[in-house]
Amino acid sequence: MYHVKVTTGLSESGLLRPPRRPILTNGVIAVKLVTREQMRKTDRTAIEEYGIAGAVLMENAGRQVAETVLELLGKLEQKTASVLIIAGRGNNGGDGFVAARHLQKMGIDARVCLLGKGDDLKGDARTNYEITRKCGVPIDENVSAGDLALDVAMAGVLVDAILGTGARGELETSVAEAIKVMNAAETPVVAVDLPSGITADTGQVLGVAVRATLTITFGLPKVGLYCYPGRDYCGEVRIADIGLPAELLTTEQLYNNLTTLEEARAMLPARWPEMHKGDAGRLLVVAGSAGMTGAAALTGLGALCAGAGLVTIACPASINDILEVKCTEAITLPMPETDHRCLSTKAIDPILEAAERVNAVALGPGVSRHDEVRKVVTELLDEIEQPVVLDADGLNVCTDCLQEIRDREDPTVITPHPGELARLMGTTPDEVQAARLAAARDAAKDLECIVLLKGAGTVAAAPDGETWLNPTGNQGMASGGMGDVLTGVIGAFLAGGTPVLQAAVAGAYYHGLAGDLAAQQMGQRGLIASDLLETLPAALQMQPEPLP
Repeated sequence: MYHVKVTTGLSESGLLRPPRRPILTNGVIAVKLVTREQMRKTDRTAIEEYGIAGAVLMENAGRQVAETVLELLGKLEQKTASVLIIAGRGNNGGDGFVAARHLQKMGIDARVCLLGKGDDLKGDARTNYEITRKCGVPIDENVSAGDLALDVAMAGVLVDAILGTGARGELETSVAEAIKVMNAAETPVVAVDLPSGITADTGQVLGVAVRATLTITFGLPKVGLYCYPGRDYCGEVRIADIGLPAELLTTEQLYNNLTTLEEARAMLPARWPEMHKGDAGRLLVVAGSAGMTGAAALTGLGALCAGAGLVTIACPASINDILEVKCTEAITLPMPETDHRCLSTKAIDPILEAAERVNAVALGPGVSRHDEVRKVVTELLDEIEQPVVLDADGLNVCTDCLQEIRDREDPTVITPHPGELARLMGTTPDEVQAARLAAARDAAKDLECIVLLKGAGTVAAAPDGETWLNPTGNQGMASGGMGDVLTGVIGAFLAGGTPVLQAAVAGAYYHGLAGDLAAQQMGQRGLIASDLLETLPAALQMQPEPLP
């Protein structure tokens, strides 16, 4: 078994929490995320093609639950406390019956409350119900919410074995009432596979959901454990090995990935002792307008702090003097501007000339939405032959001219927030947020580029359907300018030679990790984008925790 902690930073009370990043203790680097159907297909393949009996998988799962509960009791110094398993009528309940039987063998006072009748159970769940009953474990059936509340009040630990990945559509009344009773008790809860009430594919809450202290998930973690709001319900995540063949857990058909520190480090541009600033990557930043000088500065400084060797900022001439003061280490190129003090079409040729001398281009932060800027951006997209990261106003002015993005033959990554992606794809921010991985994947396929959908649980998606979910970052980063720093970080990695998908994945990871370090040092409230410039170098130096 290995652990993936998803709490982060500092709580509102100021208590230090573990950093929001996966901590793997079995040597695994890549972590696949699965949908409900993908996990069920994996289980069926193991049963039908490998001959592993479903009862064996359920036995392994239940035993892992029991061992986790025993460990939690030890931490709570309640080794003699009773454990109450609330079981549903499906296989999740079957896992709960197995756990109850093993807890009994361990000397723990365990009992089961079944939300239904034993006669309603089928298959392996029915088999384990019968075995558990014959072993003398107390099983109460058709338990009402009132009776459940009495049992819950006497338990030291609760086990949620109601639905797991089976949550779909509106919850039955008895299930919803049971979840409310469990949440009201404030008793530690171990969720089996997935907190009941959370959808496995999106992390959406079906009206009400169990708030778990710890979730033990089987085989592979489910997408819903890492997408909000589900991520707020799962507590610490433990991924348990229940005997599924290793090749079924790493197949390329599983296209959703959770970024780890090991993976992110492997994606960084190479460094060597005799390299010079040109070897470290040359980046051109095309950014800024009147009132948006900070966007250009944060992008350029973000790139420098992420390791770019040379950063050149092409900006409207009237803000050049400001940028020379704010960005001492960057080169600035004053460009022809309009009366509105934004880039004019006369800037196109000198920008293209500058682009020929660099390895990558960051385009768009703070350039404004003026009509003439739209012509500048679309022409640059058409002519620039280097990898481009397109952000902010650069995206906004392309809403009606998406073909320029599709037609680019050179690597491109766009970095929209949900509102920007909704405008690009003709949908709503709520629809994007309801299924973030699918929204990013669909946009990447349609626009034929890498899409980095920003927000809590940033998603990087490629046109072939591959997605990466980012576990770093915190709510303190909900402030202006954070996206500009991110654009600079991605630009730096592109300039250093990292392929476009990996640059987006690593950029999101280290940007969030820098935010987590900043939050640990100074708290989340009041965190500003320039704070990440101080912590980015430290984030890039972080090493994976050694194996025990």
